[in-house]
Formats: sequence, C-alpha cells, structure tokens
Amino acid sequence: MPALISSCLIGIACRYDRSHSLVEEIVKKAQELQFIPICPEQLGGLPTPRSPANIVKGDGKGVLVGHARVLNSLGEDVTEAFIKGAQETLKLARIIGAKKAILKDKSPSCGLNTPYCETDTGYGLGVTAALLLSAGIEIVEINPEEKVRIGIL
Repeated sequence: MPALISSCLIGIACRYDRSHSLVEEIVKKAQELQFIPICPEQLGGLPTPRSPANIVKGDGKGVLVGHARVLNSLGEDVTEAFIKGAQETLKLARIIGAKKAILKDKSPSCGLNTPYCETDTGYGLGVTAALLLSAGIEIVEINPEEKVRIGIL
C-alpha cells in the first residue's frame, strides 16, 4: 500500500533551514514499501531555505477554515502557501491511493502536536496534518530524535 512520507525524514534537505531530519530506520523500511516523499511547504511554493513559520490564533484546523493565519519570522503572511501545500499533498495522496502518511513531528505543516501554534494547550495540528486527517488519512508522526518503532509504519 503506498504512503506519503515527509521528505526530510528520508534525508532530503527541504526543511526551512535547508537541513533534513534523516531517520535511517525509515530509509531502510522505505526500500520495502511504496513511500512517496512530500514537502508540503515546497509544494505550496515556498523556497528552501525559508523563514520559519508559526500559526497564529489557532492551529492547522483554524487555518483551513480561515480563523488562523501562518506568519513567518519576518512577519510575512504565508497562509496561502501552507494551504496550497496541504491541498497538493492531499491531491498526491488521492492519486496514489495513500491511506497513510508518515510525517515529521512539531512541523507547522506536518505535525500532529506542533508547538508552533497558538492554542489553549500550546500544541495543535499542522496545516497539512489537519487536511489529511479530515480526508480520512492516517498519520504516523515521527520524532527523528526518538527510536522509531518500525512496526508502526
């Protein structure tokens, strides 16, 4: 079964600071499975490198309904790029029939519990994570600093 995977997790230098979040265990597993690498922020038209971004007045769900915005560290509104990247990611999932996405934690795009948002708990969904979940796609969130349990993939 094909699945989406955050490009940074397989060593592609697409993060905001031109780095990656390589997880060797995922690369090994990717050789057996049909993973399609995605970077929603790049798919939305943002460059690499780019200024880091935060979701203000909510989280990814709020962005998708127009109640929250995504601003980068320069104060520029990059909401539309984040929404477009999420939409393009969902489009790819539908094209390949993906029912699962393996996404990087803490990202304002991909995170299930990103701290880069303004919520009562201090954590919330990233924009792409929110859209994929609303479409019924299962998300496995990966923290590159923790040991990955291959069975969850």
